[in-house]
Amino acid sequence: MVQPARSPAILIAAPASGQGKTTVTAALARLHARQGRRVRVFKCGPDFLDPHWHQLASGAPVHQLDLWMNGETDCAQRLHDAARESDLILIEGVMGLFDGSPSAADLARHFGVPVLAVVDASAMAGTFGALAFGLRHYRPGLPWAGVLANRVGSARHADMLRDGLQDAGDWMGALMRVQSGSAAAAGKAAAALLPERHLGLVAAHELGDSLQRLDAAADALAATPLGQMTLNDLQCWAVDFPALSSAPSVPPLLAGRTVAVGRDPAFCFVYAANLQCLEQMGARLVFFSPLHDAALPSCDAVWLPGGYPELHTTQIAANTGMQTSLRAHVDAGRPLWAECGGMMALFESITLADGSTAPLWGLLPGRVTMQKRLAALGPQQLAVAGHTLRGHTFHYSTSDSSAPVVARTARPNEAVAPDAGEALYRQGSIHASYFHAWFPSSPEAVAHLLGSKNA
Repeated sequence: MVQPARSPAILIAAPASGQGKTTVTAALARLHARQGRRVRVFKCGPDFLDPHWHQLASGAPVHQLDLWMNGETDCAQRLHDAARESDLILIEGVMGLFDGSPSAADLARHFGVPVLAVVDASAMAGTFGALAFGLRHYRPGLPWAGVLANRVGSARHADMLRDGLQDAGDWMGALMRVQSGSAAAAGKAAAALLPERHLGLVAAHELGDSLQRLDAAADALAATPLGQMTLNDLQCWAVDFPALSSAPSVPPLLAGRTVAVGRDPAFCFVYAANLQCLEQMGARLVFFSPLHDAALPSCDAVWLPGGYPELHTTQIAANTGMQTSLRAHVDAGRPLWAECGGMMALFESITLADGSTAPLWGLLPGRVTMQKRLAALGPQQLAVAGHTLRGHTFHYSTSDSSAPVVARTARPNEAVAPDAGEALYRQGSIHASYFHAWFPSSPEAVAHLLGSKNA
């Protein structure tokens, strides 16, 4: 019998989005990684952008944990595997601690992981204690680590916050307003330490001083009781992660096939677990830059993931070599799976937020239009060839296309409704949708999208 794997683990949550839990998670990972400890970080929910920072901070791949999208078995296996090889497991929550179904609190309770609450205390004093008390006791049986005050103005402010706690043992310290060296030199606000834009945080690889930003946050955290905990101290939060009696196997449905994966600043929304799944299915992966490469690498199928094509329209339109190569790939009947931003780049044109229009690659008929507000958000599932893929949708554009719609997504536990959900377009050998797929949820469906004869 395989024994449980034991490791200190903390789920970093907050009462709402925007409290600073990504910064705290990345800072804690960086602080311990700098000391030579093996840190594994996970992200609750389907977010693509926060993991870029966590991977830079920890030096290890970052996977998502979602009791619906992954399923309990997948989450359990990933946590067990991480516990076997790490000194510390960090899990960043999603939205507020109790938001969503399933929520970060559901995950914490299911696996017995203590919750560290991060609270933006910049505009409060005694209410901080009420929030901490409510978060800890709102749901009976929630494992608890403590509370960290974020964006604190002064030592006196920190004292007021600590004194408001009903349980002094909850105090994990105060993280003062912190800036990176470059942000401070430019006189920028401390909130811009990890800058944001319309889909979330700016990815770590897009900033030249990303590591310095993380070091600034880690240095600030090192002055708190949380940051001063040794590896031995962290054992108070150790969790046993049971092994599965039999780990699910992934069928080799892509054995002998080469899948080309787009990867660059415009097409960067890629789950590490999706790449892992493709390799477990037997695929050989090759990577290319749709922005910069003149042609596709030799391959049997292409995956064009999501990202920010709307920020790179000039380069997309100018790369006629890639446009020609993609068209030749499709004309030869070889499959292309395009997700969200990947799909957007295949349309004929895009209308940007300022009202201007830019040409795209034109492999799909129609156009996309950027919106000032979210056009769609939330978990989704998609039926493909008799199998069900789970994933999510999150985009600021809408599409208008005459391409045939062969399926639509549905919300969890809901039936597909006409003209609702995300369209799955099929044009020749192209499958395209705003839907972001979690490949491990159905390797069979993925193999179908990528043209496997075995699917």
